[in-house]
Amino acid sequence: MKSQILWKAKQSQKNTSNLFRYEKFLFSKYKFKITQKYSKILKWSIKNPKNFWSSIWDFSEVKGIKNQKYEKSNIFFKNKFLKNSKLNFAENLLSKNDDSKAITFINENNVKKVRTWRDLNSNVYKLITFFKSIKIKEKDRIAAYLPNLIETVESFIATSAIGSIWSSCSPDFGTQGVIERFSQINPKILIICDRYFYNGKEINVIKRLPLILNKIKSIKHVIVINYPGKSFLKFKKLKNVKYINWKHIMKINPIKLKFKKFDFEHELAILYSSGTTGKPKCICHRSGGVLLQHLKEHQLHCEIKENDNVFYFTTCGWMMWNWLVTALSSKASIVLFEGFPMYKRDDLLIKIADREKITLFGVSAKYIDALNKSKILNKKIYRLKNLRTICSTGSPLSVEGFKFIYKKVKSNVHLSSISGGTDIVSCFVLGNIYEPVIAGQIQNKALGMDVDIFDDNGKPIKNKKGELVCKNAFPTVPLKFWNDKNNSKFKKAYFDRFNNVWHHGDYAEVKNSGGFIIYGRSDTTLNPGGVRLGTSEIYSELEKFKEIKESIAIGQSWDNDVRIILFLVMNQNYKLNDELIKRIKLQIKSNASPRHVPSKIINVKDVPRTKNGKIVELAVKNIIEGNEIKNKEALANPEILDEFKNLKELKY
Repeated sequence: MKSQILWKAKQSQKNTSNLFRYEKFLFSKYKFKITQKYSKILKWSIKNPKNFWSSIWDFSEVKGIKNQKYEKSNIFFKNKFLKNSKLNFAENLLSKNDDSKAITFINENNVKKVRTWRDLNSNVYKLITFFKSIKIKEKDRIAAYLPNLIETVESFIATSAIGSIWSSCSPDFGTQGVIERFSQINPKILIICDRYFYNGKEINVIKRLPLILNKIKSIKHVIVINYPGKSFLKFKKLKNVKYINWKHIMKINPIKLKFKKFDFEHELAILYSSGTTGKPKCICHRSGGVLLQHLKEHQLHCEIKENDNVFYFTTCGWMMWNWLVTALSSKASIVLFEGFPMYKRDDLLIKIADREKITLFGVSAKYIDALNKSKILNKKIYRLKNLRTICSTGSPLSVEGFKFIYKKVKSNVHLSSISGGTDIVSCFVLGNIYEPVIAGQIQNKALGMDVDIFDDNGKPIKNKKGELVCKNAFPTVPLKFWNDKNNSKFKKAYFDRFNNVWHHGDYAEVKNSGGFIIYGRSDTTLNPGGVRLGTSEIYSELEKFKEIKESIAIGQSWDNDVRIILFLVMNQNYKLNDELIKRIKLQIKSNASPRHVPSKIINVKDVPRTKNGKIVELAVKNIIEGNEIKNKEALANPEILDEFKNLKELKY
């Protein structure tokens, strides 16, 4: 089938692009031949890692002390970029200090707040002053259990300014999910909001605080934020913990601060894996690598420029929140949305994009699909005059999704489907302005990233589905997993499958054009709506039910997304009925998150397991997707797989 080109940048767009300006910069510094061909820049970036990453620092004018040294290692994750360089992440995000707009907050109820660059700087300094007054030090952990507020961004910047380590969970994670994550990193401060809103419903978060504090004894200070536009919710206070109202911190006279420069490798933030095989892994990212990678992606792949308005629909529990916030370092302003993206009107986010003059509009593939099905954009009521780029991520964007954008949203827009992950807090494959947008395809691999598709034998393949890998080192390889002795979990996560090659766990294909198609996760991680979720978080809740003997949860490809299917083996004398299903869903929703709630719950006689007793999720997933079952001989009860074939419940 012939590929369909949906969009090409005009020559005038290419000539005024950041990518063309970067080519001219490379010519002046490295005698790079200007061609306006992405493949040429990509090839140079991969062959010259030392000069490439140094050029990103120079081109984007990073504030800091650069050392161009590249320490090459035969071990993938021990390569060091710009070794001994020093910078302060926060200083780079506070890239302006005037009265123009830095951050806009909008929620589903249309409450709007704007923070100027001057006020953003001032508030960050006040927070820093407070942190120092309670003796918070470098590498101390500061945890946030917050909605997508301006205060969340300010807290993150202040944390990085003093060299402490940030970690956040969105409030749609239940109490147990928060405890599982934060208890592993022993934070000294917890920043929490009293409530949040979703689809018209108010959810009390502050009532969860006593249980969290009882389980995480390292927390000695709690900063409480009042949700914008609402009166303060009362809550029970525990002894031995100091509570501080955010408003009191904002009354502090800030100290004059000279930003300390930290090592390029200094810890910035801890993000969390899905928790498929136990507690979520704590992925620790380094500040220098994250800053360079995001500057590269924002400016060279997404064409973000000074005074742009950048929007991404995300919670602060997803890596795209970190990605969005770093756009401040490109002197762009960011727009935060909090709530249900289709509250009261299906085109709510499109309306916001039009009104707020958004230049980059970032959403999930599932949102685009839902917008398409709603038919609300059949009438052309939005001009979206300022919109230049639409980013889609989270799950694969279908051909129909691509076509819908150009037919119903905007014809002259760069649709940049992107894919990466929490593991690298950035992208492996994404867009660029030089090449055409082809329906169903991500345009190309990221600059400096030698991404490929391997077959099961570790051989590169084209035009066939296989495993997405990266063959060269890059600066957002995680620094480490927290509490991971000898890097054993870290090495197992990324380097067990292929020797000294990053194995990402995505099932994908690369075309002759260089374009990529992502087909979803190749492992058993659940991925509804593009948010990675672990089965163990579901199982831990099911263990509390006396009616349930055994369970297995998988993700089924469905309707251009993934839906969670839960299979249950019942204990004797118990039956799966509507009342039990309702209780199971409520339990999972309350203690894991709403996203963990299965779409279907089905009764089965048994689940497949290995000879040493481990349940085999991938075998069930493959059966219901009609794929080949590998290593049947490893199963203790392979005959049980027949029960999962052609289930009528999975046809609708």
